[in-house]
Amino acid sequence: MRTFGTDGSKMTSLFGNRKIKMPNILKIRSSSSASSTNSPAVELDSPPAVLTFEENLKQRNLLAACQQLIALEDRLFGENSCALPAEREQLETQHEVLLNQVWLVVEASLNSGEEDLEILEEVAKVIQLEEERDKQWQKAKESGTGPVPDWRPFNCRSTHDDLLSKMVKKRLDDTENLSGGDNLSSSLKKDIFKMGKCLKDDMKKVVRDVKRRYPEEFDICNLYARLYHQTFSARLLAITEFGLDLQDLIYVLYWVHSLYPNDVLQSTELKDDINSEHLGCLLPADVLRPLEDQYLSHKEGILNTWTSNALKNEEDSCLKGNLPDVFDGCYFTNIAIDVVEIFDEAAKEARSVLGDLNKAKSIAGQLNIFLASYKSFLEAVLKGRYGNILPTVKAHLASLETFRGYIMNNADLFTDDVRAGCLSTVAELKCLCHSYITSSVHKDLKPAYSKLGTGTWFSGAPVGVLEGLQKNIENIKTALNKGCCEELLGQLHKEVLAEYVSRLMKRNLKLADEDQQRTAATLVSEDNERLHALFTEAGSKEEWLRDVLSKISEVLRIQDVGFIQLEVATLVRDFPDISSLHIKALLSLKRNLSSDDIYRIKHGVKRRRE
Repeated sequence: MRTFGTDGSKMTSLFGNRKIKMPNILKIRSSSSASSTNSPAVELDSPPAVLTFEENLKQRNLLAACQQLIALEDRLFGENSCALPAEREQLETQHEVLLNQVWLVVEASLNSGEEDLEILEEVAKVIQLEEERDKQWQKAKESGTGPVPDWRPFNCRSTHDDLLSKMVKKRLDDTENLSGGDNLSSSLKKDIFKMGKCLKDDMKKVVRDVKRRYPEEFDICNLYARLYHQTFSARLLAITEFGLDLQDLIYVLYWVHSLYPNDVLQSTELKDDINSEHLGCLLPADVLRPLEDQYLSHKEGILNTWTSNALKNEEDSCLKGNLPDVFDGCYFTNIAIDVVEIFDEAAKEARSVLGDLNKAKSIAGQLNIFLASYKSFLEAVLKGRYGNILPTVKAHLASLETFRGYIMNNADLFTDDVRAGCLSTVAELKCLCHSYITSSVHKDLKPAYSKLGTGTWFSGAPVGVLEGLQKNIENIKTALNKGCCEELLGQLHKEVLAEYVSRLMKRNLKLADEDQQRTAATLVSEDNERLHALFTEAGSKEEWLRDVLSKISEVLRIQDVGFIQLEVATLVRDFPDISSLHIKALLSLKRNLSSDDIYRIKHGVKRRRE
């Protein structure tokens, strides 16, 4: 294909070096008739000037020039045409001149101003017109209806797309002078950044300026997007073939999974004009997978190191006999905050770098491994290895609540089994810490417990349970986080009532008549109110426990066997943990019940349970 200047001079072709001389076969000749000197002067309107092909080309009227050539092509290759070979050769040359001008406009389209972009609109119409002529001549050739130009088909659309492909490759190869990326740590990162910046800026120009110059059938935005995607993908693929250090590897993954799909394709300026789903991923799966595995392996190793160091610092502090820090009046340790921050940052980074939440979940899976080590540490604390057990336990109860809150509130970071495993470990550690504290309370109250259900208790004399609880509750509340305190007191509340009921039912106390039973019912009811008030005022939220002793009190108070059976059934329904042995022990307190009555009540309750 050859290129000529608009003035007919020689010009180097865009696709070759052959030079030719431009003919002027379409120059419009004018002639005038001699007018008689005797003819009257007549004023006529001047007809509109008809531009020659060369003049249209010079004025960049490319569509008009194309239409002139097509009209001439019809005349020279018509059914009755007597055109000379030289005329046809000249027409071919003019077509080449025109199309070279067309390709120059296309090639400059991303650097064009508004005036050149208006010419691009004509160029698109020229391409359409030439494509249509190709089809018409192809039909003529197939039908054998006449001579067909040797230069057909031009395949302008294909040439146009190939030229855009070359343009895109050249632009992504020549990004050295682009600004930005100066803060990046490696030359490779800077190169990738500049290619991505060039891609985005060019696509914004296509959407903003170039798109409206093309007919819809060109789908020009998606054409450019596909070409840039393919070229950028090829560049990144070449980069990965030579091996990457870790930070460069992370940057490549970050572009593939986050920056390119989100900041480029889904940017406000581009998302409505690009079908990003059809583009796919920048790198194929068989290339990405090893890079992702390498990243995850490194990140998991770093996490293990950081969390192990955090736990070791905690152990070292305990070994030195240091008391936990106090914050806002409560014992406190930073371990949960530090570890959660480490894991959260790693998980969020992995989600951005890998672009897939499911892939990033392996990061959070490391929390399960840490919690196993943390459990061993707390078990050692509870066994007295480090000293300062109670303050340390109080501090770590707050940490356990932090872990639990993080796991519950970030369920999307975990697989179901890892999340369940983490929550199970945290719950087990809480239970161990609670048991350590509550067992010391029960040990202190053992003498008072032993008087429940005895004659001393039945006489109404204080047995020391309330007084002992009040003292222990104050010790529990000292320097313990409020939320942890409420949960611990709720647990102690349940355990104390269970101990109360157990002691009451194990005694050989026999309430022979209605008066004794009513007295016992009153004592149980009063103890219930005092215990409930003590615990709820201290912070227990277990309101439902108020009904346990009140229902037992009601069973002791009423005398009608039918009502007793109904009350026992209600007690069992509301508190399924009550066993048949508990029922038997409770009913045995009412000495005036016969064996048949007890059997009938137990049998009725059993049927209700079934």
